[in-house]
Amino acid sequence: MKNFGFGCMRLPMIGDEVDHPQVCRMVDRFMEEGFTYFDTAHGYIGGKSEIAVRECLAKRYPRESYILTNKLTHPYFKTAEDIRPFFESQLEACGVEYFDYYLIHAVSKENYDKYHNCRAFEIAKELKDEGKVKHVGMSFHDTPEFLEKVLQAHPEVEVVQIQFNYVDYDDPKVESWGCYQVCEKYNKPAIIMEPVKGGLLINLPDEGKAVLDELKGGSYASYAIRYAASFPQVFMVLSGMSNTEQMEDNISYMKEFVPFNEAEFAAVEKVRDILKSQESIPCTACRYCVEGCPKQIPIPELFACYNTQKRYQDWDGSKRYQARTKDLGKASDCIACGKCEKVCPQHLPIREHLKELAKMFE
Repeated sequence: MKNFGFGCMRLPMIGDEVDHPQVCRMVDRFMEEGFTYFDTAHGYIGGKSEIAVRECLAKRYPRESYILTNKLTHPYFKTAEDIRPFFESQLEACGVEYFDYYLIHAVSKENYDKYHNCRAFEIAKELKDEGKVKHVGMSFHDTPEFLEKVLQAHPEVEVVQIQFNYVDYDDPKVESWGCYQVCEKYNKPAIIMEPVKGGLLINLPDEGKAVLDELKGGSYASYAIRYAASFPQVFMVLSGMSNTEQMEDNISYMKEFVPFNEAEFAAVEKVRDILKSQESIPCTACRYCVEGCPKQIPIPELFACYNTQKRYQDWDGSKRYQARTKDLGKASDCIACGKCEKVCPQHLPIREHLKELAKMFE
Protein backbone atom coordinates (compact mmCIF):
# COMPACT_ATOMS: atom_id res chain seq x y z
CA MET A 1 0.00 0.00 0.00
CA LYS A 2 1.32 3.43 -0.93
CA ASN A 3 1.78 6.04 1.80
CA PHE A 4 -0.46 8.74 0.36
CA GLY A 5 -4.19 9.13 1.11
CA PHE A 6 -7.12 11.12 -0.26
CA GLY A 7 -8.53 13.32 2.51
CA CYS A 8 -12.18 14.05 1.78
CA MET A 9 -12.63 17.18 3.89
CA ARG A 10 -11.90 19.77 1.17
CA LEU A 11 -13.57 18.31 -1.91
CA PRO A 12 -14.29 20.44 -5.00
CA MET A 13 -17.55 22.31 -4.69
CA ILE A 14 -20.12 23.94 -6.96
CA GLY A 15 -21.77 26.44 -4.68
CA ASP A 16 -22.81 24.52 -1.57
CA GLU A 17 -22.75 21.11 -3.23
CA VAL A 18 -19.88 18.71 -3.86
CA ASP A 19 -18.83 18.56 -7.52
CA HIS A 20 -19.42 14.80 -7.92
CA PRO A 21 -18.26 14.57 -11.57
CA GLN A 22 -14.92 16.15 -10.67
CA VAL A 23 -14.57 13.96 -7.57
CA CYS A 24 -15.21 10.90 -9.76
CA ARG A 25 -12.39 11.96 -12.08
CA MET A 26 -10.09 12.52 -9.11
CA VAL A 27 -10.95 9.12 -7.62
CA ASP A 28 -10.27 7.46 -10.96
CA ARG A 29 -6.84 9.08 -11.31
CA PHE A 30 -6.00 8.24 -7.70
CA MET A 31 -6.91 4.58 -8.12
CA GLU A 32 -5.31 4.39 -11.56
CA GLU A 33 -1.93 5.24 -10.03
CA GLY A 34 -2.26 2.57 -7.34
CA PHE A 35 -3.39 4.74 -4.44
CA THR A 36 -6.23 3.23 -2.40
CA TYR A 37 -6.63 5.09 0.94
CA PHE A 38 -9.62 7.43 1.50
CA ASP A 39 -10.45 9.36 4.67
CA THR A 40 -13.80 10.90 5.62
CA ALA A 41 -15.90 11.87 8.65
CA HIS A 42 -19.56 12.71 9.16
CA GLY A 43 -18.83 16.35 9.95
CA TYR A 44 -16.87 16.96 6.76
CA ILE A 45 -18.81 19.31 4.47
CA GLY A 46 -21.90 18.91 6.65
CA GLY A 47 -22.27 15.19 5.89
CA LYS A 48 -21.73 15.63 2.14
CA SER A 49 -18.27 14.07 2.24
CA GLU A 50 -19.67 10.66 3.19
CA ILE A 51 -22.26 10.90 0.40
CA ALA A 52 -19.51 11.78 -2.09
CA VAL A 53 -17.58 8.70 -0.96
CA ARG A 54 -20.65 6.57 -1.66
CA GLU A 55 -21.46 8.08 -5.05
CA CYS A 56 -17.91 8.53 -6.39
CA LEU A 57 -16.10 5.57 -4.84
CA ALA A 58 -18.26 2.87 -3.22
CA LYS A 59 -20.77 2.60 -6.07
CA ARG A 60 -18.04 2.52 -8.70
CA TYR A 61 -15.31 0.25 -7.31
CA PRO A 62 -15.24 -3.21 -5.67
CA ARG A 63 -15.10 -2.88 -1.89
CA GLU A 64 -11.85 -4.83 -1.58
CA SER A 65 -10.07 -2.46 -3.99
CA TYR A 66 -9.88 0.52 -1.61
CA ILE A 67 -9.27 1.36 2.05
CA LEU A 68 -11.82 3.60 3.77
CA THR A 69 -11.45 5.39 7.09
CA ASN A 70 -14.31 7.03 8.98
CA LYS A 71 -14.57 8.52 12.46
CA LEU A 72 -16.69 8.66 15.59
CA THR A 73 -17.14 12.36 16.36
CA HIS A 74 -18.33 13.40 19.81
CA PRO A 75 -21.03 15.99 18.89
CA TYR A 76 -23.03 13.27 17.09
CA PHE A 77 -23.79 11.11 20.13
CA LYS A 78 -24.87 11.77 23.71
CA THR A 79 -24.82 8.32 25.29
CA ALA A 80 -23.12 4.97 24.70
CA GLU A 81 -26.41 3.71 23.25
CA ASP A 82 -26.24 6.34 20.51
CA ILE A 83 -22.89 5.16 19.11
CA ARG A 84 -23.97 2.04 17.25
CA PRO A 85 -26.93 3.69 15.47
CA PHE A 86 -24.63 6.54 14.46
CA PHE A 87 -22.03 4.06 13.19
CA GLU A 88 -24.67 2.20 11.16
CA SER A 89 -25.82 5.49 9.64
CA GLN A 90 -22.23 6.15 8.56
CA LEU A 91 -21.98 2.75 6.87
CA GLU A 92 -25.21 3.53 5.02
CA ALA A 93 -24.12 7.05 4.06
CA CYS A 94 -20.85 5.72 2.64
CA GLY A 95 -22.52 2.76 0.96
CA VAL A 96 -20.25 0.13 2.54
CA GLU A 97 -20.58 -2.84 4.90
CA TYR A 98 -17.43 -2.14 6.91
CA PHE A 99 -14.73 0.46 7.50
CA ASP A 100 -11.08 -0.47 7.25
CA TYR A 101 -10.20 2.07 9.94
CA TYR A 102 -12.55 3.63 12.46
CA LEU A 103 -11.05 6.46 14.48
CA ILE A 104 -12.20 8.09 17.69
CA HIS A 105 -12.19 11.63 16.33
CA ALA A 106 -10.18 14.67 17.49
CA VAL A 107 -9.41 13.33 20.95
CA SER A 108 -8.37 16.04 23.41
CA LYS A 109 -8.66 16.88 27.09
CA GLU A 110 -11.90 18.73 26.24
CA ASN A 111 -13.76 15.66 24.98
CA TYR A 112 -11.90 12.63 26.37
CA ASP A 113 -14.17 12.20 29.40
CA LYS A 114 -17.19 11.94 27.12
CA TYR A 115 -15.49 9.30 24.97
CA HIS A 116 -14.41 7.46 28.12
CA ASN A 117 -17.77 7.62 29.89
CA CYS A 118 -19.63 6.49 26.75
CA ARG A 119 -17.23 3.56 26.25
CA ALA A 120 -16.35 4.81 22.76
CA PHE A 121 -13.03 2.94 22.56
CA GLU A 122 -14.58 -0.28 23.86
CA ILE A 123 -17.50 -0.10 21.43
CA ALA A 124 -15.12 0.53 18.52
CA LYS A 125 -13.23 -2.61 19.60
CA GLU A 126 -16.52 -4.55 19.70
CA LEU A 127 -17.26 -3.39 16.15
CA LYS A 128 -13.86 -4.70 15.13
CA ASP A 129 -14.55 -8.07 16.78
CA GLU A 130 -17.80 -8.22 14.78
CA GLY A 131 -16.00 -7.55 11.49
CA LYS A 132 -17.60 -4.16 10.89
CA VAL A 133 -14.27 -2.43 11.46
CA LYS A 134 -10.85 -3.82 10.57
CA HIS A 135 -8.70 -1.48 12.66
CA VAL A 136 -9.42 0.83 15.59
CA GLY A 137 -7.57 4.11 16.02
CA MET A 138 -7.96 7.74 16.97
CA SER A 139 -7.20 11.18 15.64
CA PHE A 140 -5.59 13.43 18.20
CA HIS A 141 -5.27 17.15 19.01
CA ASP A 142 -3.50 17.73 22.31
CA THR A 143 -0.17 17.41 24.12
CA PRO A 144 2.28 14.52 23.85
CA GLU A 145 1.81 13.86 27.57
CA PHE A 146 -1.94 13.47 27.13
CA LEU A 147 -1.46 11.25 24.06
CA GLU A 148 0.71 8.95 26.16
CA LYS A 149 -1.96 8.84 28.87
CA VAL A 150 -4.66 7.85 26.35
CA LEU A 151 -2.49 5.17 24.72
CA GLN A 152 -1.70 3.68 28.12
CA ALA A 153 -5.42 3.56 28.94
CA HIS A 154 -6.41 2.18 25.53
CA PRO A 155 -3.90 -0.32 24.12
CA GLU A 156 -6.58 -1.35 21.62
CA VAL A 157 -5.74 1.78 19.62
CA GLU A 158 -3.81 0.54 16.58
CA VAL A 159 -3.08 3.80 14.71
CA VAL A 160 -2.95 7.49 15.65
CA GLN A 161 -3.77 10.35 13.29
CA ILE A 162 -1.83 13.49 14.19
CA GLN A 163 -1.28 16.94 12.73
CA PHE A 164 2.28 17.07 11.43
CA ASN A 165 4.03 19.52 9.13
CA TYR A 166 7.27 21.44 9.03
CA VAL A 167 5.80 24.55 10.67
CA ASP A 168 3.99 22.76 13.52
CA TYR A 169 7.01 20.51 14.11
CA ASP A 170 8.06 22.52 17.18
CA ASP A 171 5.06 24.82 17.62
CA PRO A 172 4.19 24.79 21.36
CA LYS A 173 0.44 24.97 20.55
CA VAL A 174 0.53 21.82 18.39
CA GLU A 175 3.68 19.91 19.43
CA SER A 176 3.76 17.77 16.30
CA TRP A 177 7.21 16.34 16.93
CA GLY A 178 6.38 15.42 20.52
CA CYS A 179 3.20 13.60 19.45
CA TYR A 180 5.11 11.82 16.70
CA GLN A 181 7.68 10.62 19.24
CA VAL A 182 4.90 9.17 21.42
CA CYS A 183 3.62 7.23 18.40
CA GLU A 184 7.15 5.95 17.90
CA LYS A 185 7.54 5.01 21.59
CA TYR A 186 4.32 2.97 21.56
CA ASN A 187 4.92 1.65 18.04
CA LYS A 188 1.67 3.11 16.71
CA PRO A 189 1.69 3.86 12.97
CA ALA A 190 1.06 7.58 12.44
CA ILE A 191 -1.46 8.91 9.94
CA ILE A 192 -0.64 12.50 9.06
CA MET A 193 -3.29 15.21 8.67
CA GLU A 194 -2.69 18.84 7.71
CA PRO A 195 0.71 18.24 6.03
CA VAL A 196 0.15 21.45 4.04
CA LYS A 197 -1.50 23.18 7.03
CA GLY A 198 -4.76 23.92 5.22
CA GLY A 199 -2.90 25.40 2.22
CA LEU A 200 -0.76 27.80 4.26
CA LEU A 201 2.40 25.99 3.14
CA ILE A 202 1.49 26.60 -0.50
CA ASN A 203 0.69 30.30 -0.11
CA LEU A 204 4.14 31.16 1.17
CA PRO A 205 5.60 34.66 1.41
CA ASP A 206 8.01 35.52 -1.40
CA GLU A 207 11.02 35.03 0.87
CA GLY A 208 9.90 31.49 1.68
CA LYS A 209 9.15 30.68 -1.96
CA ALA A 210 12.66 31.79 -2.92
CA VAL A 211 14.22 29.29 -0.50
CA LEU A 212 12.29 26.38 -1.99
CA ASP A 213 12.72 27.61 -5.57
CA GLU A 214 16.48 27.26 -5.14
CA LEU A 215 16.03 23.50 -4.76
CA LYS A 216 14.42 23.26 -8.22
CA GLY A 217 12.59 20.15 -7.10
CA GLY A 218 8.83 20.63 -7.32
CA SER A 219 5.78 22.49 -6.09
CA TYR A 220 5.50 24.04 -2.64
CA ALA A 221 2.92 21.37 -1.77
CA SER A 222 5.40 18.66 -2.75
CA TYR A 223 7.88 19.79 -0.11
CA ALA A 224 5.20 19.85 2.59
CA ILE A 225 3.79 16.41 1.79
CA ARG A 226 7.13 14.70 1.14
CA TYR A 227 8.48 16.18 4.37
CA ALA A 228 5.69 14.54 6.40
CA ALA A 229 6.08 11.24 4.54
CA SER A 230 9.84 11.11 5.20
CA PHE A 231 9.59 10.07 8.86
CA PRO A 232 9.82 6.30 9.52
CA GLN A 233 6.81 5.98 11.85
CA VAL A 234 4.50 7.61 9.29
CA PHE A 235 2.12 5.11 7.76
CA MET A 236 -0.04 7.45 5.67
CA VAL A 237 -0.05 11.14 4.68
CA LEU A 238 -3.43 12.67 3.85
CA SER A 239 -3.99 15.49 1.40
CA GLY A 240 -7.31 17.33 1.22
CA MET A 241 -7.30 17.83 -2.55
CA SER A 242 -9.97 20.20 -3.83
CA ASN A 243 -9.44 20.01 -7.61
CA THR A 244 -7.92 17.81 -10.30
CA GLU A 245 -4.87 20.06 -10.61
CA GLN A 246 -3.93 19.44 -6.97
CA MET A 247 -4.54 15.73 -7.50
CA GLU A 248 -2.19 15.61 -10.50
CA ASP A 249 0.50 17.55 -8.65
CA ASN A 250 0.30 15.26 -5.61
CA ILE A 251 0.40 12.12 -7.74
CA SER A 252 3.44 13.35 -9.65
CA TYR A 253 5.75 13.14 -6.65
CA MET A 254 4.02 10.51 -4.49
CA LYS A 255 3.62 7.71 -7.04
CA GLU A 256 7.37 7.08 -6.82
CA PHE A 257 7.99 8.58 -3.39
CA VAL A 258 11.51 9.81 -2.62
CA PRO A 259 12.24 10.75 1.02
CA PHE A 260 13.72 14.14 1.91
CA ASN A 261 17.45 14.71 1.65
CA GLU A 262 19.58 16.89 3.95
CA ALA A 263 19.33 19.97 1.70
CA GLU A 264 15.53 19.75 1.67
CA PHE A 265 15.31 19.40 5.45
CA ALA A 266 17.57 22.45 5.81
CA ALA A 267 15.46 24.45 3.34
CA VAL A 268 12.13 23.84 5.08
CA GLU A 269 13.73 24.79 8.40
CA LYS A 270 14.58 28.16 6.83
CA VAL A 271 11.01 28.52 5.58
CA ARG A 272 9.74 27.63 9.07
CA ASP A 273 11.78 30.46 10.55
CA ILE A 274 10.48 32.89 7.91
CA LEU A 275 6.86 31.96 8.64
CA LYS A 276 7.38 32.26 12.38
CA SER A 277 8.65 35.81 11.91
CA GLN A 278 5.42 36.83 10.18
CA GLU A 279 2.34 38.13 11.95
CA SER A 280 -0.48 35.85 10.86
CA ILE A 281 -3.23 33.64 12.29
CA PRO A 282 -2.30 29.96 11.71
CA CYS A 283 -5.85 28.86 10.87
CA THR A 284 -6.13 25.69 8.73
CA ALA A 285 -9.77 26.33 7.73
CA CYS A 286 -10.95 23.01 9.16
CA ARG A 287 -14.21 24.83 9.98
CA TYR A 288 -14.83 23.00 13.27
CA CYS A 289 -15.41 26.44 14.82
CA VAL A 290 -18.17 27.45 12.43
CA GLU A 291 -20.81 24.84 13.15
CA GLY A 292 -21.45 25.83 16.76
CA CYS A 293 -21.09 29.60 16.42
CA PRO A 294 -24.34 31.21 17.67
CA LYS A 295 -23.65 34.31 15.56
CA GLN A 296 -22.80 32.42 12.36
CA ILE A 297 -19.43 34.14 12.02
CA PRO A 298 -17.44 32.65 9.08
CA ILE A 299 -14.29 32.57 11.19
CA PRO A 300 -11.83 30.87 8.76
CA GLU A 301 -12.79 33.18 5.89
CA LEU A 302 -12.33 36.26 8.08
CA PHE A 303 -8.96 35.01 9.31
CA ALA A 304 -7.92 34.55 5.67
CA CYS A 305 -8.81 38.20 5.02
CA TYR A 306 -6.68 39.22 7.99
CA ASN A 307 -3.66 37.17 6.89
CA THR A 308 -3.79 38.43 3.32
CA GLN A 309 -4.08 42.01 4.51
CA LYS A 310 -1.03 41.53 6.73
CA ARG A 311 0.98 39.98 3.92
CA TYR A 312 0.00 42.46 1.22
CA GLN A 313 -0.40 45.87 2.83
CA ASP A 314 -1.84 47.44 -0.31
CA TRP A 315 -4.51 44.74 -0.74
CA ASP A 316 -8.03 46.02 -0.11
CA GLY A 317 -9.12 43.37 2.36
CA SER A 318 -12.07 45.41 3.57
CA LYS A 319 -14.04 44.66 0.38
CA ARG A 320 -13.46 40.93 0.78
CA TYR A 321 -14.37 41.19 4.46
CA GLN A 322 -17.63 43.00 3.66
CA ALA A 323 -18.51 40.36 1.07
CA ARG A 324 -17.83 37.51 3.51
CA THR A 325 -20.01 39.08 6.23
CA LYS A 326 -22.87 40.35 4.06
CA ASP A 327 -25.29 37.62 5.13
CA LEU A 328 -23.34 36.24 8.11
CA GLY A 329 -21.92 37.46 11.39
CA LYS A 330 -19.16 40.06 11.62
CA ALA A 331 -16.16 39.83 13.94
CA SER A 332 -17.74 42.41 16.24
CA ASP A 333 -20.84 40.20 16.63
CA CYS A 334 -18.82 37.73 18.72
CA ILE A 335 -20.37 37.26 22.17
CA ALA A 336 -17.21 35.56 23.53
CA CYS A 337 -19.03 32.31 24.36
CA GLY A 338 -15.83 30.36 23.65
CA LYS A 339 -17.47 27.46 21.78
CA CYS A 340 -15.10 27.99 18.87
CA GLU A 341 -11.97 27.79 21.01
CA LYS A 342 -13.08 24.52 22.63
CA VAL A 343 -13.11 22.74 19.26
CA CYS A 344 -10.15 24.48 17.56
CA PRO A 345 -7.41 21.88 16.82
CA GLN A 346 -4.85 24.71 16.64
CA HIS A 347 -5.83 26.03 20.10
CA LEU A 348 -6.13 29.54 18.69
CA PRO A 349 -7.32 32.46 20.87
CA ILE A 350 -10.16 33.02 18.41
CA ARG A 351 -12.02 35.56 20.51
CA GLU A 352 -8.97 37.80 20.75
CA HIS A 353 -8.31 37.45 17.02
CA LEU A 354 -11.88 38.48 16.25
CA LYS A 355 -11.33 41.67 18.25
CA GLU A 356 -8.27 42.38 16.09
CA LEU A 357 -10.33 41.80 12.94
CA ALA A 358 -13.05 44.14 14.10
CA LYS A 359 -10.45 46.88 14.61
CA MET A 360 -8.86 46.24 11.23
CA PHE A 361 -11.95 45.92 9.04
CA GLU A 362 -14.86 47.56 10.87
